[in-house]
Amino acid sequence: MIYLDTHVVAWLYAGLVEKFNPAVKKFINDHEVYISPIARLELEYLFEIQRVTNNANAIVDDLTTRIGLRVCERDFNAVISQAMTFSWTRDPFDRLIVANAKLNDNLLITKDQNILDNYPHARW
Repeated sequence: MIYLDTHVVAWLYAGLVEKFNPAVKKFINDHEVYISPIARLELEYLFEIQRVTNNANAIVDDLTTRIGLRVCERDFNAVISQAMTFSWTRDPFDRLIVANAKLNDNLLITKDQNILDNYPHARW
């Protein structure tokens, strides 16, 4: 089970697989792939400011069909409690995405250097 950061989801949807190194491609191909529900909200923000071409539901639905993407259904209070232990970022999206992955020490695929520096199970 691995989690994807929002930018990874957007790149997958756009077909920009050349952005991924072989290790990232292998992680995605060899594991059950999840996103935090907050990544859905961040995708919707990106749609609203025209940084992605489709809304969050269209993106998630498409990737659910293509790669079996799932939205995590863990208890939101547990995710919030985990996120409250992080002081290394002020970005609420990053805090919640990492917290979702951290609940079971799952891998998180991200290119975000701050996350890579602070979450030991982050990979790029």
